Amino acid sequence: MSALDILLLGDIILDVPEPDHWLGGIAPVTQRADLAIGHLEVPHTRGGQEMEGDVPAPGADPDHLAALARANITLLSMAGNHIADRGAEGIADTVAELDRLGIAHAGAGATLAAALQPAIVTRGGRRVALLSFNCVGPELAWATGTLAGCAYVRTLAADGGPARPQADLIAADPVSVATMQDAIRAVRDAADVVLVALHKGITHRPATLAPYERPVAQAAIEAGADAVLGHHAHIVQGIELYRGRPIFHGLGNGCVVTNALSPGQDHAARAEWVERRKRMFGFEPDPAYTLAPFHPEAVNGMIGRLRIGAEGRVEAGFLPMWSAPPGRPEPAGPERFAATADYIDRAGVKAGLPPLAMDVREGWVWLT
Repeated sequence: MSALDILLLGDIILDVPEPDHWLGGIAPVTQRADLAIGHLEVPHTRGGQEMEGDVPAPGADPDHLAALARANITLLSMAGNHIADRGAEGIADTVAELDRLGIAHAGAGATLAAALQPAIVTRGGRRVALLSFNCVGPELAWATGTLAGCAYVRTLAADGGPARPQADLIAADPVSVATMQDAIRAVRDAADVVLVALHKGITHRPATLAPYERPVAQAAIEAGADAVLGHHAHIVQGIELYRGRPIFHGLGNGCVVTNALSPGQDHAARAEWVERRKRMFGFEPDPAYTLAPFHPEAVNGMIGRLRIGAEGRVEAGFLPMWSAPPGRPEPAGPERFAATADYIDRAGVKAGLPPLAMDVREGWVWLT
């Protein structure tokens, strides 16, 4: 049995025309993998009712999802802070189109039981399972026994209020962590590879991990996960090896192109967020990045990579990426490769992670 090659992308938002163009910088990479995985950030729907709870994202065109299949991104996590922004109808429309396209998905559904179901795909004779959990709220987005939403790990805010993305989230509820671990153990015997996606962290803040992040990610490894895939911060965070298994604490932006975050919004909540973001995080987006107005350091990115050996050994690495204006991701060329790899290592060290031992082989950075 040959090695299984899995690529990992962070957040994906495709709510502007020509999705194949925006994915075109990374598609030649993802198309060569046995499996490419990303996080679908927003609902793809033409209907639904706008929900309160976080800064609401508009529904993206369902037709854009086919571009993911063409790029070989055929396994998606969906448990995040925006997937319920168009209510139950938005989730149902998204799930229906993914199913039609044959794109496997985990983390969101008509009930909590559905959202907790793993997505399992077979590649190279091996079964790869993905579970997906939202750690940041808003709690309105979390599924219940009767209401649509996403799977979650409940986090606790310093002010005692509900979990929400802009809150100071300091710890994870032990009962909720145990529920996540039970879900991992339940699929462990049915799959050769178990991956856990965690929507976690602090948006737009370089080299920072919230206090709950490492304990929750490590708990997933302890329960049997082969790797943890982190996203939400819209900026890459560090990578650590725990018990020989990789934790990608923040994969950054996989491909985020949207008009919903730029100045000049005609939507009151989104316009208010554009101004509040400046006060909270202290940066002005580079005006060249009209479709990806994130922290200036967010141009440094990566595609994570897992190589699963025939005997189950997991090797981890990444391909340094950067975003070309106005927000199109592409592999870092020779002039940016080393600097971007160094940025990812330093981000982890600044956040309190051990420094990485890295080896460049075959145009990729491998962790040793």
